[in-house]
Amino acid sequence: MMVDAQVLQAPLIDHRGLDLDAARRVMYVIRQSFRYDYDAPVRSLRQRLVVIPPARHGSQYRRGHLLEVKGAPARRYLRRDAHGNVVAWVSADSVAQAVEFRLAAIVERVRGDRPAMLTAGALRNSRLLRSTRLTAADDRLRALAADLGGRGRTSQETAERVCDAAHSAISYAHGVTSVRTTAAEALAGGRGVCQDFAHVMLALCRLLRLPARYASGHLLGQGGTHAWVETLVPKGRGAVAVAFDPCNNRRAGSDYVTVATGRDYCDVAPTSGCYVGTAAGRLTADRRVGILAASG
Repeated sequence: MMVDAQVLQAPLIDHRGLDLDAARRVMYVIRQSFRYDYDAPVRSLRQRLVVIPPARHGSQYRRGHLLEVKGAPARRYLRRDAHGNVVAWVSADSVAQAVEFRLAAIVERVRGDRPAMLTAGALRNSRLLRSTRLTAADDRLRALAADLGGRGRTSQETAERVCDAAHSAISYAHGVTSVRTTAAEALAGGRGVCQDFAHVMLALCRLLRLPARYASGHLLGQGGTHAWVETLVPKGRGAVAVAFDPCNNRRAGSDYVTVATGRDYCDVAPTSGCYVGTAAGRLTADRRVGILAASG
């Protein structure tokens, strides 16, 4: 479904005065842009965008979206990746000076609808249990995981302990890590951003054989894309994804909007791509996420 321009321009509600978890329905608006400026023309641009929320993620529904490309004639198509994320591939034969990708989306959360459910096989899925380059263990991570182990706890109780441990292990600091920083490096440095907290938690989950995945999306009140962790716990004959935010040491609630999940940041990077040419590129991003309506 397309997005009504008038809806996108509607005034936002101050979410700080709302109990969103108690609301029967919450309507969110997302406006996000990525602009690349080049100091010379480039050719054969190919861009991968993971910015469109899924049609459904538990009680969260995408009600409409619009993806625009400005600055160059472009071809685009949508597909699902191995994790079920919506991936937009954009290609352009040439870009003279700049290209901009603009997303507008409307998302609704319906309280009482079931959470994100998976089959029982997800609890044994190697993608969610095996370490990646960004979540590979070292001796420090192994020692921390050993302190968290123990019998008699449920998967969710273990996840809560892991979330708390990841939160305590490093402190928040912007600009000291990059998208290539591993969990081990962030832990050794003692500082990082939400992505690093998530990678540390994932590394610990995988050492403890607790299936978990990286979640990317938006947290109301934050200036940029946020990251947290979904742990998979048994429920009935299947599994349910329980979301934890180790950066803020809390369960993720209705002030979070999920865009994508994967093994680590590399699976869900909002924008990545390549082009032919020697020009240097500069990326600027903008984001506006807020509440359009909430009903009790």
